[in-house]
This record gives sequence, structure tokens and C-alpha cells, in this order.
Amino acid sequence: MAKKKDEEEELDISAEEITDISQLPGIGRTTADKLQAAGYSDIMSIAVATPVALADAAEMTKQTATKAIHAARVVAKIGFKSGDDFLRDREATERIMTGSETLNQLLGGGVETKGITEAFGEFGSGKSQLGFQLAVNVQLPKEQGGLGGQVIFIDTEGTFRPERIVQLSQSVGIDAVQALKNIRVARAYSSDHQMLLVDKIDELIRNEAVNVKLIIIDSLTSLFRAEFAGRGSLADRQQKINRHLHTLQRLADTHNLAIFVTNQVMANPAIFFGNPTQAIGGHIVGHAATYRLYLRKSKGTKRIARLIDSPHLPEGEAVFAVMTDGIRDEK
Repeated sequence: MAKKKDEEEELDISAEEITDISQLPGIGRTTADKLQAAGYSDIMSIAVATPVALADAAEMTKQTATKAIHAARVVAKIGFKSGDDFLRDREATERIMTGSETLNQLLGGGVETKGITEAFGEFGSGKSQLGFQLAVNVQLPKEQGGLGGQVIFIDTEGTFRPERIVQLSQSVGIDAVQALKNIRVARAYSSDHQMLLVDKIDELIRNEAVNVKLIIIDSLTSLFRAEFAGRGSLADRQQKINRHLHTLQRLADTHNLAIFVTNQVMANPAIFFGNPTQAIGGHIVGHAATYRLYLRKSKGTKRIARLIDSPHLPEGEAVFAVMTDGIRDEK
């Protein structure tokens, strides 16, 4: 027992100087590169990993992986926080204005960092337009409703239009060329490609010091829906989506940034009364999304947003408009 205690004390002393995963016991630079390629980019990601998963990712022995995980847990100081400590952490949460005051109020002040906001609805309901507006607004200084940050835009449906960004940036007084430079766009062609792009974001933020404050995926489920057809592949699809969403949430928590995803819908023929429209992704997406917005079309430029799920906000509706100059309050 005394020997084991001495080993733990020795580990604690050395762990105080550990700032990078390559400094963990049994992990050198080559192994660290393999782990980063597999998505284990920081101390916390190692600390919460399982020995088997870590060993498979870096081709190391299970014993070495266990030592590295133990050291990472010491460094990360995993434990419980009191409620008031958690409240102080929540005070670091920031919000991006949408352009519509009624929509901001519905969301408790805007789209929140450290969370995933999902907007689903039929085509033409304003999902992509809201994403474009957020991509511009996040670049504004904080006193104007932004976060002074940059954007990652993952396009899975070919919906990104730089011309629309130019329109919106001019309407809020931002230089259009600079606004486009502040948006990193990638077109995803498969679900694996989409997940790989998300895995690369942490590396982009850390290595290139890009001040990313918003990640947009338009849309979240379209590629998964196309590749995993039929009930026989449903479990595999849901498992991949679940892993994808957890990676996004980890990015949001680690870098205090906002995640905004759009989602497709389907009509449930079994529902005879009420609205048969349901979001793709089922309970997996429903549980993972912090805020869920259901958007629907109305007359002309008018759109209706319904907040159907939130950890602390009541359900409610907001009426807004999609105008030439962006998301605005309905007049």
C-alpha cells in the first residue's frame, strides 16, 4: 500500500507540469500525433477515454493507455462542482443576436455558446437564412450583439451562398470582403467526411489560433439520411450521429463557442391529428440539442419559430421575417 501511495504522489508531482498530451506517461510525439488524428487532442479527452479505445486509436498496449488515462485524470482534476461554482461558469456563456428581437427573447437573449441550437422545418422555412445571419452577426463586436469571432460553416447540401453573406454584411455595416474571410467553408460529401471536418476544428483553433465563436452545419442529418436507408441500418446511423453530436458539444464546451445546426424533417403518416412534421434523427438529436427550434412558413416574408425544447426556457413562439437585409422583426 505504501509503495502504491508513493507512486501516486510521484505521479501527482510530475502531472503538475503536464500541459500537452505528448507529456503523458507512455505517449511521445508520434503517439500524440496518432491520438490527435483520432480526435484525442487535449488532456480532458484522454482523461474520459477508455483504455481499449485509446489503445486502438494509437496502437499502444492497454497497460500504457491505462497509465496515460490515470495521469490525465490527475491533471484534469475531475470531480464535482458546487452549484455556485457552476453558476459562475455559466456567467461565461455568451450569446449571438439573431437580428429579430422577438426571436432573441424566445431564445433567452440569442443563440448561446457552450450549447447546440437546432433549427428544423420544411424547405423555405428560414433555417439556412438564420444560419447566414448568425454567421454575419457573430463577427460584430459584443456591444452590437456579436462576439467578434470567426465562423466554421460545414455545407452538406450546397446551400452556402457568399452573395447572401455580402448582402447581410452590408446591412449591418461590416466590410463584405472581410466578412467572407472570417468564414471558413467546407463542403461535406459523406457522413464520414462531415465528421472528419468537425474533428479538424479543434486542431484549427489550437494550431492556427483561429478565433472561432460559431460552428454551423447545414444540414446536420442529410448525408446520414442518404447513406443509411432502411430500418436495418437505423442503429448504425443513430450511433454515428450520436458520436458526431458529442464531438460538437465537446468543442462548444472547450472553446466557449456556439453550435448552430439545421435539420431536415419528415411527415409521419401515422399522425392523423395535429402536425405530422417530425425532425430527422429521432431521440438522439432531440436529447443532444440544447435548444430546439421548429420553423415554419407563413405569408410572404413572415416566419414562425417555436421553441419546443430548452433546459430552462419555457415553450413559446416568435414571429419574425426573412427580408432582403436579413432576419428582422415582423412589421
